[in-house]
Amino acid sequence: MTDLTAELVVDGRAPQTPVLAPNGRLLCYALAPTSRTGTHLDTELWLASTDPTNTPAPDTASRRVTADTSTESQPRWSADSDTLFFLSDRADRGTPQVHKLTLTDGTTTALTSWRAGVTGHVPLADPNLLALLAEDEPAEQEARFTDDRDDAIVVGECEPRARLRLLDLSTGRVTTPDVFSDRHVVELRQRPDGGPLAVLTQAGADNDYGPRTGRLHLFDLTSGTAVDLGPAGVEAHSLAWWPDEDGWHLGYIALTPPGLQAGTAVFDLAVDSRVLRNRTSGLPMCPTELRQTGAAPLVVFANGLNTTLARLDPIGPTTLSQHPGRLDDLTTTPTGEVIAALTGTRYEPANVHVGPPVGPLRKITDTRPELKGITFGTQRPLAYRAADGLDLDGLLVLPVGRTASDGPFPLVTIPHGGPYDRYADRCQLFWFPSAQWLAAAGYAVFLPNPRGGEGHGHQFAARVAGRVGQEEWTDILTGIDLLITEGIADPDRLGIAGWSHGGFMSAWAVGQTDRFRAALVGAGVVDWGMLAATGENGQFEAALGGSTGWSGIGPHPHDAVSPISFASRIRTPVLILHGAEDTNVPLGQAVYLHRALRHFGVEHEFVIYPREGHSIRERAHQLDVMRRTRAWFDRRLRP
Repeated sequence: MTDLTAELVVDGRAPQTPVLAPNGRLLCYALAPTSRTGTHLDTELWLASTDPTNTPAPDTASRRVTADTSTESQPRWSADSDTLFFLSDRADRGTPQVHKLTLTDGTTTALTSWRAGVTGHVPLADPNLLALLAEDEPAEQEARFTDDRDDAIVVGECEPRARLRLLDLSTGRVTTPDVFSDRHVVELRQRPDGGPLAVLTQAGADNDYGPRTGRLHLFDLTSGTAVDLGPAGVEAHSLAWWPDEDGWHLGYIALTPPGLQAGTAVFDLAVDSRVLRNRTSGLPMCPTELRQTGAAPLVVFANGLNTTLARLDPIGPTTLSQHPGRLDDLTTTPTGEVIAALTGTRYEPANVHVGPPVGPLRKITDTRPELKGITFGTQRPLAYRAADGLDLDGLLVLPVGRTASDGPFPLVTIPHGGPYDRYADRCQLFWFPSAQWLAAAGYAVFLPNPRGGEGHGHQFAARVAGRVGQEEWTDILTGIDLLITEGIADPDRLGIAGWSHGGFMSAWAVGQTDRFRAALVGAGVVDWGMLAATGENGQFEAALGGSTGWSGIGPHPHDAVSPISFASRIRTPVLILHGAEDTNVPLGQAVYLHRALRHFGVEHEFVIYPREGHSIRERAHQLDVMRRTRAWFDRRLRP
């Protein structure tokens, strides 16, 4: 048996964005390291055969097809499956350009040299055309700055916008159609018959305002003209076309109106009549991906702890297969007869699996062979009811080598982020506070899915709008009490940890009760009003907190659900971890909690990670998070 070390976790590599060739015989994916050691994240492109008759074992079935040190992403196939287009910054790190890999001779060619870099690309039915998403190139005078330049930033002026551009592969010329005014282009999808492009735009690129301003357009490649189809839902994404009796339909996934804290839904726009319908209304599941085929599109649903794959038929979603845990980054051939996706098991991280939509799926990659000798803690699903009768679920991970009858154990509860996220029944091993990392040190770990999360439909998700920390918190407490009653958790050795919204729940918990002997607040929210004012998702945070500072003279509703309002009650030792350059939950949130705890004389440790954002990326910092997390709980729960 091999011991689980922090190095084993952070030095892993994971497949990303698998893409099936149209003929279904090959699949390309990006291979990305868990951590970064330099300034840039170095990724690679790999090819794998999908033919079950000649595919060797997964650990030898793939081959790397690029050799340069660079960040490589967004593999896209030509219609004839002979050419692979992708983004790479090999020529100028941090500035991705479109490259072409010809499979017949293995040659790679750079196709663009756009100074602002290319952010997206879509091969079109016309083999000589490639649609690009790219910001405007810097003006010539801006490229010749002097030391005494005026570089004042005027908010609202000259803000970056991704625009639709067309690359003529025969000439190498890039043109920019004069359409969509000054709107930011988010996503493109060509009609399966080679017709117009569906284009999703926003008024701006910033996360606070942009996602609420989506519009759909049709762009005619022949005439160069566009038609406005009207507004799109909040946070619209995942465009897909399909034919029906009344003509072409265009679908997407977006938040269910009217709130910003809401479950997702599949919206269906009949292009000719402009009739828009919610095709998943009332379902106890949440759509996460919509994938275009030549006929009815495929829909991935988060369904409790697991995943459902369905076909969007005229009468509604038709279930095709059920999958344990998660099913991510779904890709399909144009006919929809073969699919591939990222999925794993309770004790194996996600790999690329391929097969028919009705299943089963066959693993064709093995990117974490170093974990084969690791013994993990037993993981099992939990189902229970909240105090008000709402059905809830979650996961329990037992200490490695122990059974439930060996309890009670020290228990660490780890609320998930979001809050519109979920724990799925997959391998729980990550650089941030994770169940298997703590289980290897002798802890039982509770992973709750309280209301507000994904996987149980719109109403379940919408229940925390303006009420974070209320019933959401009692949902978690009910689960902890259940584990105490079952003899699994030691009531005198309870800890709580979380990142992002999970960090909020940790900060909230220690202001509500003294039951926890140790807490970890990672990138956590402590003041919703301040977050609405300074975070990159301000309006979303205001929906969670219930108000903003400009809502009139206080006290405000968000004060009653902000952990900082209860700082005088905290007696639990708190470990605060935060990235110095976090724009999602800015560092000021952690500083605020640190100063309050210092003021009230509460034992705590405050760690700031330079150069890091909302997620910690540098290898040394990830190692520190993992080791510091276990040491913090060891000192207080395992004396």
